Amino acid sequence: MGQGAVGQGAVGPAGVLSLAGVLSLAGVLAGDSGAQPAGTPLPLDPPGKDALSHGRGLDCWEVRKHNSSEWCRFVRSNPDCRLEGGFLDYLEGVFCVFPPRLLPLAVTLYALWLLYLFIILSVTAEKFFCPNLSAISTNLKLSHNVAGVTFLAFGNGAPDVFSAVVAFSNPRTAGLAIGAIFGAGVFVTTVVAGGIALVKPFTAASRPFLRDVIFYMVAVFLTFVVLYFGRITLGEALGYLGLYVFYVFTVVLCTWIHRRQRGEGLPPPGHWEPEMPTDAEEQESSGTNSGDYGEEYRPLLPSRETSLRILRAALSPLDYLKWRRKPWYWRLFKVLKVPVELVLLLTVPVVDPDKDDLNWKRPLNCLHVLTSPLLCILTLKSGAYGLYQIQGVFPVWGLVTLVGSILAIIIFITTSNEEPPKYHCVFAFLGFLASAMWINAAATELVNILRTLGVVFQLSNTVLGLTLLAWGNSIGDTFSDLTMARQGYPRMAFSACFGGIIFNILVGVGLGCLLQMTSSQLVVK
Repeated sequence: MGQGAVGQGAVGPAGVLSLAGVLSLAGVLAGDSGAQPAGTPLPLDPPGKDALSHGRGLDCWEVRKHNSSEWCRFVRSNPDCRLEGGFLDYLEGVFCVFPPRLLPLAVTLYALWLLYLFIILSVTAEKFFCPNLSAISTNLKLSHNVAGVTFLAFGNGAPDVFSAVVAFSNPRTAGLAIGAIFGAGVFVTTVVAGGIALVKPFTAASRPFLRDVIFYMVAVFLTFVVLYFGRITLGEALGYLGLYVFYVFTVVLCTWIHRRQRGEGLPPPGHWEPEMPTDAEEQESSGTNSGDYGEEYRPLLPSRETSLRILRAALSPLDYLKWRRKPWYWRLFKVLKVPVELVLLLTVPVVDPDKDDLNWKRPLNCLHVLTSPLLCILTLKSGAYGLYQIQGVFPVWGLVTLVGSILAIIIFITTSNEEPPKYHCVFAFLGFLASAMWINAAATELVNILRTLGVVFQLSNTVLGLTLLAWGNSIGDTFSDLTMARQGYPRMAFSACFGGIIFNILVGVGLGCLLQMTSSQLVVK
């Protein structure tokens, strides 16, 4: 009820699509903030500025009510039809690029692209995001609960926090940002948590579960208080951030007390070894080499491989022996995944604690020092930060390329192919961040396609926001959490369901409001 009251009091029915922009993992609501409340539909006959002014009060899904000749002008002039946070403008593509008679073809192509985005999300979460998270937890000797409420929660919730920070820059979208966070929380704690239990049945720890629920209820109560008064002071914003720090501290302290009571001490490294996957696909993610084919294929005398051979083997996503054994439908699906895996191998490092060399590939890892930071700045906010020019002269991507190249050369000179460096664990953090940005970018495109399909099928803003967009905006969390559960870490994934939404509420609202405060204005309305 608090969400609905805020939405109606701020922007009216047209605000629900603005809510979609907040929910999108890298969405920006600055463009929607100027949308006026929906009024009586007016004709779009007058061209130019008149058409723009007439289109401002209309919901985007009403485009199909007009003549097909006016569709393109309606989409381009209506602020409610702006897709924020993505690389492609799907609405303009379906209504301006394709002629009206080919609308079914456009919808079919979008549906196929939607399915391919699901493949991208699945491969990224299973082979890159989750292995790096496991490596981080192993190096830091974290328990499942601590890893779930810290790193996994950050990976799932960081894009939502960035969106909330932008949304709080405008009082009209601030209330919608809070409502969006609540909507995501309902989906994650019901559908995703239930899916984890179905994928990997487990016994939930009663005390950690009760602790997470209590902190979630406290965060919700604080937010309702903020909604009631309609403003956030400096003390309240700091209270949000302080409560999250206290929450993480409580999780760490409870874990330490539990270990001490049981006399277990720190978990051994083997405690983090995932269950053997049913499909041997996991072993090909890092490429193929002579050791993958069994004892009879290994050379009799050990030989040092050149950097070029290591690079070529590391970038090969195919196991040719396995390719010959598998049926045709597996090969077809593999062909679809190979481009995705190749790009991911080029941009996301993977640290594997179970291997003797920790999956150290010297030439490829040196390349990752350059490609991973470039990926992060070019995917965040659709590349707006990467293309920004420092003092109007030098682009940010150029600076990142220069610094990354220098670091890559230094690492290549000071390391060897046979032994990983002592700081190799840093690549796990780099791979975790890069894979999270891939999930963010793919989920953002997926949300924009779902919104476009909702407009094509004339779903109202309310229905679209409560169904397709609510599901689509939680796709990234769903894939990462379910994949962690399937790989043998259901408790970590279950903890991340609550840790992620607590992170979104406390850090999203607290940091978003804190960044909008100045020395003269210590209250955000």
